[in-house]
Amino acid sequence: MNRARNDAPGRLDHGPPIAVIDIGSNSVRLVVYEGLARSPIALFNEKALCGLGREVASTGLLAADAVEHALSTLKRYRALCTTMGVKKILAIATAACRDAKNGRAFIALAERIIKLDIDVLSGAREAEFTALGVISGVHQADGVVGDLGGGSLELVDVRGARVRRGVTRPLGGLALADVSARSVKKAEKLVKKALAGVPMLKDCEDRSFYAVGGTWRALARLHMWQTGYPLHVMHGYAVAADEALEFARLVHRVDVETLSNIDVVANARRPFLAYAALVLEYAVRIGKPRQVMFSALGVREGLLYSLLKQKDKQKDALIEAARDLNQLRSRSPRHGEELIEWTDRFMVSSGLDETVEERRLRHAACLLADIGWRAHPDYRGEQSLNLIAYGGFTAIDHPGRAYLALAVFYRYAGAAVDDELSPRLRELASTRMIDRARVLGAALRLAYVVSAAMPGVLSRTPLAVERHRLALHLRGEFAALAGERVLNRLRALARLIGREPVMLIG
Repeated sequence: MNRARNDAPGRLDHGPPIAVIDIGSNSVRLVVYEGLARSPIALFNEKALCGLGREVASTGLLAADAVEHALSTLKRYRALCTTMGVKKILAIATAACRDAKNGRAFIALAERIIKLDIDVLSGAREAEFTALGVISGVHQADGVVGDLGGGSLELVDVRGARVRRGVTRPLGGLALADVSARSVKKAEKLVKKALAGVPMLKDCEDRSFYAVGGTWRALARLHMWQTGYPLHVMHGYAVAADEALEFARLVHRVDVETLSNIDVVANARRPFLAYAALVLEYAVRIGKPRQVMFSALGVREGLLYSLLKQKDKQKDALIEAARDLNQLRSRSPRHGEELIEWTDRFMVSSGLDETVEERRLRHAACLLADIGWRAHPDYRGEQSLNLIAYGGFTAIDHPGRAYLALAVFYRYAGAAVDDELSPRLRELASTRMIDRARVLGAALRLAYVVSAAMPGVLSRTPLAVERHRLALHLRGEFAALAGERVLNRLRALARLIGREPVMLIG
């Protein structure tokens, strides 16, 4: 089988592809990433629900048919890695393989098939990698991470980049269904007892509880659809703690098949929704967090993050992802970087107060401002909005996504054009952030008619509020750039900030 060559101009040069094979208690998954980077993008992602851990709690063994399914899946994954030219494969296994009596024998067979060693993670190491995954994808994380797998629940406290030692409890969906003989009432007693003595949960009060794991994501997806939530992006989806508690109670007290919109949950996940809801309910009851935030990043991304150099770990994942997209899709990536400094000067002089987080989001918007240029002119705003709102960004919450999408939409469509927008998407951003998106969009509209998206112009045509006027400097060789279109866009921006527009030419 020939190894694939990376001759695609739409790919970034982050080195050769890197793959993670994750042998979990419920699923066996392969994710091939574009390369080792601060904001990694998956080139390929496939899972098989093998159910390795479905009988471990009661029999102590990996089920024979599950083992057969997992081994055939791993054979395919090895071939896929060869086909894709993957140079480095990391293989890990979690609760089922470390707890089962025949787990070691299964691992030996699996290692022969994939032709590399498999790291069977302890509960503490699994918790650590999961925490690192959340840290890599949540800006300034602060709370308790809970990773609910098929066999176990890992809990670990995170504050910024600091990770405390984690704990593991046998509360995965497969394990609870097995040990309780599929009785939700029996499972509830087990969950209540297992979580009652976890001190780190009591440190979660008024912080965030970060929910990781496929069944919790399925629970969140169901909640999204039942509430008519406008942004179907799992990572960063946040629910107030009291609402999460109420929803979790509902799910484990009724027949899930009777729930509205249950079709959005895969058939294979539905039998375990009640157990996932039980664990979430008691985690929220005991922890009293401010919110539950669902993370699409976990142990695999944490493993990759652990391999980064310290200087790369300290980079902002959102800015790096925006920078990557700027590199791939903009007419001039350097122009996007220059927009940051150009709008910095404008904002400082404008008198508009700006928080550190708002400044960070503005910088990301500058890098994304030109990603829609190849689309038809009538649809550049709409396409850019969709690319950003539904893009593979991390380290940003949903209100932040809405702000970025709106700012770049207004950059193309103008601040007065709202009828093309989803009113629900606007609901995700505060009135203040919508106002800031309009201002930034108007500034970007001006920048592009001045510079024609070319580098080296904005640094010599500054925009600033001077003597209560919004002044655009077009001196020397740039004086010829002045025109009615530039003045109209300067006026539009000046109106938004209550200043008189003036072009300083000559």
